[in-house]
Amino acid sequence: MNRKDYNSDPRYAKVLEKMDLLGIMDISTTRQSKNGTIVWKLPIKNEWSKLCIEVASFKSGYVRNQGVSCHSNYQLNKRCEGEPEYFQLKNGDYRRFSTRSCILIPIEIDRLEYLISYCLKNYYIKHANFVADGEYVPKWRYDNLADAARIDYERTDPEVKIQVNGHKYNVSEWFK
Repeated sequence: MNRKDYNSDPRYAKVLEKMDLLGIMDISTTRQSKNGTIVWKLPIKNEWSKLCIEVASFKSGYVRNQGVSCHSNYQLNKRCEGEPEYFQLKNGDYRRFSTRSCILIPIEIDRLEYLISYCLKNYYIKHANFVADGEYVPKWRYDNLADAARIDYERTDPEVKIQVNGHKYNVSEWFK
C-alpha cells in the first residue's frame, strides 16, 4: 500500500500519521498488495537476531509477526476458547479437550489500527530499553552500572594538573 492509498480515507490517513510518528515503514511488495497483505517494518531490532521486526496484516483477517527477525511466524490476533470436546480413553476414562482459536479481524482498517496498538504496547513500550544499535540492556543492569559510576565518581578526588612554561602545577590543591 503506498502513501497515496493511505491518504484516501481519514482513518487510513490517521494510521499513516501514527506510522510516521513511530518510524514504521510499509514494505509490502506488489504481489503482497494485490493479495491484500500489508507488511510493516518496525525500527526496533529483535533481541536475538539483531534484525528489524516485521509484522503483517492479511486479507484473511489474521495479523502476524512476519519476516526473518523471528524463528517462526506467530499470530498476533486475540484468542478465544472453543467449545470443550470430550473423548474416551481405552480404559473407559473421559478426557476434556478444548481448542483455542484466533478472533479474525475482517475489516482492513481495523486490522491496521489493531496492529498499531499491538506494536506500540508489545514492541515500543516493552522494548523501551533497547538502544539504537540493537543492544538489549536490562533495567537492573543499567541501574547497577549507573550506581557504580556514581559511587566511583564520588570516591575519586579529581586532580587537575596544568603545565605552564615547563612547570607542572596541581590546581586541585588550590581549591581544597
